Amino acid sequence: MPRTARLALLLATFLPAPSLAEEVGRVGVDWVGNDILIEALADPDVPGVTCHLAYFDRSTLDRLMQGNWFEDPSNSSIACRQTGPITLGDIDRSETGEEIFSERQSLLLKTLSVTRIFDAKNNTLIYVAHAREVTEGSAKMSISTVPLWRATQP
Repeated sequence: MPRTARLALLLATFLPAPSLAEEVGRVGVDWVGNDILIEALADPDVPGVTCHLAYFDRSTLDRLMQGNWFEDPSNSSIACRQTGPITLGDIDRSETGEEIFSERQSLLLKTLSVTRIFDAKNNTLIYVAHAREVTEGSAKMSISTVPLWRATQP
């Protein structure tokens, strides 16, 4: 494998992938520079639904003081709302739903994810923000729902 290809593979493995979310706010929480980031995430498969995701972003100083350089906490919060006409396209309608967003929270082992589940009986979209961890699961999660009163379905 050429050197440039190996370098590209290495960078793709260790750098966070670009997310579909856009940072819309940042709240400073302490003197060491830790922040709560707020991102807007439009559901890529359901036009008219936007989620706002809040999560903790550790500062460089905090990482040095705590000694845990490569990881952010699993805590997150989510609120989803109708922000335009909703069109319910070809989405996963199984009870396990589908991941619509992920962002690394550690170098290798932890990802902040948002999973969408369609509750057909109640005509509602459910969004769950949670951590995916390779070594241990996390019970930290947040949930939001969007009722589909007048959604257009194919």
